[in-house]
Amino acid sequence: MEPLDLAPTPDALEATAARPVARRVAWRDLLELTKPRITLMVAVTAAAGFVMASPGPLSGLEMALLVHLLVGTSLVAAGASGLNQVVEREVDARMRRTAERPIASGRMDPDVGLLWAVALSVAGLAWLTVAVNPLTALLGALTLAGYVFVYTPMKRLSSLATVVGAVPGAVPPMMGWAAAAGRLEPGAWILFGILFLWQLPHVLAIAWMCRDDYARGGMPMLPVLDPDGVRTGRQAVLYGAALVPVSLVPTLLGLTGPVYFAGALVLSLAYFAAALLFQRRRDEPTARRLLLASVVYFPAILAVMLVDRVV
Repeated sequence: MEPLDLAPTPDALEATAARPVARRVAWRDLLELTKPRITLMVAVTAAAGFVMASPGPLSGLEMALLVHLLVGTSLVAAGASGLNQVVEREVDARMRRTAERPIASGRMDPDVGLLWAVALSVAGLAWLTVAVNPLTALLGALTLAGYVFVYTPMKRLSSLATVVGAVPGAVPPMMGWAAAAGRLEPGAWILFGILFLWQLPHVLAIAWMCRDDYARGGMPMLPVLDPDGVRTGRQAVLYGAALVPVSLVPTLLGLTGPVYFAGALVLSLAYFAAALLFQRRRDEPTARRLLLASVVYFPAILAVMLVDRVV
């Protein structure tokens, strides 16, 4: 694996030479560097893990602990997103979907972005250590390291980066579980498995729709290496099929009841059907349907889980 290089390179300078560099850092650029929607998703999954690990209705102290978890986890996720954009600024500048990001576009100096991202990351890990517990902070640190120092550089080397990147993406519910229970129990690993498998058809659909852009960026995503989409569709179906039984395990272990079982079965089968349709046609409309199914599945499965918990 190539070493992580945070210093400006000739390619980076050439990619941004024609773009104006802002003299002042805009707050909106600092916010954009944190990828707010992804940060929100991470916080929501961490909260779901916390609620699932709690034995009953949350007390006042547990609510306060949940708030600390959300603050610390959000800071770590925001810092990881910022570090990702510092490292990938050359690639982002070559891709249409990312060319207007603050650092790639030249609006923000990479050193400013690096300082901001490191500050957020350190603050988040410190917050989790002091206000939650060391285990949650350790999981946050491993997630940060896996995302920035393994997944991010691997995206330039292998299509397997998609699978590797799904690992840190699936850890937040484990952080929530560790915050509530103080340890990792089987339920935490089940939530990890559900989120891990959900991500893969989601990412494959995006990669298929943006394969030309990824090719311009020099990223060997599977759809870039698989022009006819046979392997891409097969993998989407494989992961979608695996998600069906895995999503039902919480009920089989007694963590959830029949409301969740029924909801998870319907949602997972619908997601699997979207993957099957994409595998059969491998075109833009079916890729969009798979992406839409993945976007619906994520909040819906969490909602069903929480409703079942209340019932």
